[in-house]
Amino acid sequence: MDLPPLQLNSSLDPDRLARDFAQDGRVRIPAILTNECAAWWHDHLRQRSDWRQVVNSGDRIFELDRATRQGMRAEQRQALEDAVYAGARNGFQYRYETIRTPDGAAARVASDDPLAVFARWMSQGPTLDLLRGIVGDERVAMADAQATAYAPGDFLTGHDDGVAGKNRVAAYVLGLTPAWRCEWGGLLLFHPEQGDAAEAWVPQFNTLNIFSVPQPHSVSEVTRAAPYRRYAITGWLRRGPVPG
Repeated sequence: MDLPPLQLNSSLDPDRLARDFAQDGRVRIPAILTNECAAWWHDHLRQRSDWRQVVNSGDRIFELDRATRQGMRAEQRQALEDAVYAGARNGFQYRYETIRTPDGAAARVASDDPLAVFARWMSQGPTLDLLRGIVGDERVAMADAQATAYAPGDFLTGHDDGVAGKNRVAAYVLGLTPAWRCEWGGLLLFHPEQGDAAEAWVPQFNTLNIFSVPQPHSVSEVTRAAPYRRYAITGWLRRGPVPG
């Protein structure tokens, strides 16, 4: 099926969203797209076969496509599992699947990947105007984008997205799983400065989460009870310059 037009929900209240973001440093926007469009994106991500699992070991990043993982011996899989959990005990650790899209404007135009279309839509016109207004920064010049899929056992430990030179103003997560129970994990957790409980956002379909950078957060481990992956398109709203 052809990609339906990307169109913002006409009932959004930009002023209220901006007030909520200014107060809390984060905001949820339900029904950001039309239902038809959001359903298309969910089906599209489920059908893609070019997912790559990303796993870090300290500052090193490893990427494994699905064919490579299927060809691993049982002892290799167990060794990787043990290393991932060992890294999560005391440091920054993650494991999930991703499909990336280029940051450069020319590369996005040249790409026939629907994710490049989404990245362009987030980075121009009424969508960019809306995002600038919500985060209160007219210097936001673009959004980068990647699709993510968290399978049982996948997680992302605490971090704040603050990376020198990336010019990140806010992060976003567009939930694209139609139904999700909180006990399945995959929760977006905002970490308190002191010992209070973290604030947890359950994945919700066709809901755009935006939160300021830097802000400590994590994604809790998806449990084996989850019947399918936790799909999303994620990225950051960035000030210029825009890559060529």
